[in-house]
Amino acid sequence: MISIQALKKSYKGTPVVDVDQLYIGQNESFGLVGNNGAGKTTLFRMILDLIRPTEGTVEINGKNVQGNDEWKHYVGSYLDENFLISYLTPNEYFKFVGKLHNYSDADLKEFLEKFEELFHGEITGKNKYISDLSKGNLKKVGIAAAFIGNPQLVILDEPFENLDPTSQIRLKQFLEREQKERSLTYLISSHDLNHVTEICKRIVILEKGKVIRDLKGSDNLLMELEEYFKA
Repeated sequence: MISIQALKKSYKGTPVVDVDQLYIGQNESFGLVGNNGAGKTTLFRMILDLIRPTEGTVEINGKNVQGNDEWKHYVGSYLDENFLISYLTPNEYFKFVGKLHNYSDADLKEFLEKFEELFHGEITGKNKYISDLSKGNLKKVGIAAAFIGNPQLVILDEPFENLDPTSQIRLKQFLEREQKERSLTYLISSHDLNHVTEICKRIVILEKGKVIRDLKGSDNLLMELEEYFKA
């Protein structure tokens, strides 16, 4: 589904991403881990064509993400609060994104029902602007919006960050359920090794922009990651 070839991004001559080759298959749950500054967010931004690589290509379903918009119809993503529209309420924002995907009011209502447990009565039906939400509730709005349109591929950067423990568990359960029911492809970066290994069956360790390890299908993913980061 995603093919990365000789992908590099440098700032002032300093490489922040340098990935020779990486392929992520359809229906794969792919986790990206690494310490701060490893290049995880920069890699995601190049996959989404938000920044241009210095060299190399990213293709989704055989087409370069640069210069075409077809892939945007089946890719959902949330990287940070800049994806949101701060002067709207969550309801207004969901309605705006829903209209982009031809959702009727009934479609949107049915869609948002899936998030009632995660929202916990704090998101919809309030006269509160997105700009006034807590960091955790901003995250919930962005993640929910990423699923509008029934995307085949969902990309989330640090989805568990700023969420309280109950919300983390509810989000993990939602992501697992959606992946099982709809055979989604996930790209998830996270510092939370426990949650990411429970959701993702393949984990890539990124260090200084390079792929250091590519771990697949092991029952000991968490142990292998803990051993690596303890060293």
